[in-house]
Amino acid sequence: MPSDARAPKLDSIDLKILAALQRDGRMTKLALADAVGLSPSPAHERVKRLESAGYIKGYRALIDVDRLVATSLVFTEVTLGRHAAVDFDRFEGAMLARPQILSCYAIGGGVDYILMIAVPSIAGYQALVDELLGADLGIEKYFTYIVTKPVKVQDGWPLAALMNGGDPTR
Repeated sequence: MPSDARAPKLDSIDLKILAALQRDGRMTKLALADAVGLSPSPAHERVKRLESAGYIKGYRALIDVDRLVATSLVFTEVTLGRHAAVDFDRFEGAMLARPQILSCYAIGGGVDYILMIAVPSIAGYQALVDELLGADLGIEKYFTYIVTKPVKVQDGWPLAALMNGGDPTR
């Protein structure tokens, strides 16, 4: 549910617009209108409303990084030695400052964080870990998982399934 009580209520056409733009953010107004069953002007007005309400955060290109450079993708579980707010803040600030760390999620359970890291090589990953360990971020332990093959990479959210309690057919 949206956290902003002032955000407009979404209907099924709004959800279709969001799903269509998530698949192709550069689709024309006409193509979008056709995809959601509206004429171009009302479809465009809805897009503007969704943008101004914050449902659409932006648009970007998906880059095929493998065509540019060899990379290794690594997932890392991190557990901190201390759990005071200052410890979490220090660690999270360090994660935000490093562009190789694509994602950092605070996790409830057996570990504190899961990181997704892109590096040019495993040696590059080890250099990053050595830097993090030397930065006194409170890392007590970490576990490394090297991606050998991407099986499924989801570029967007399963909007229909999420909005309908997990059933994309409703």
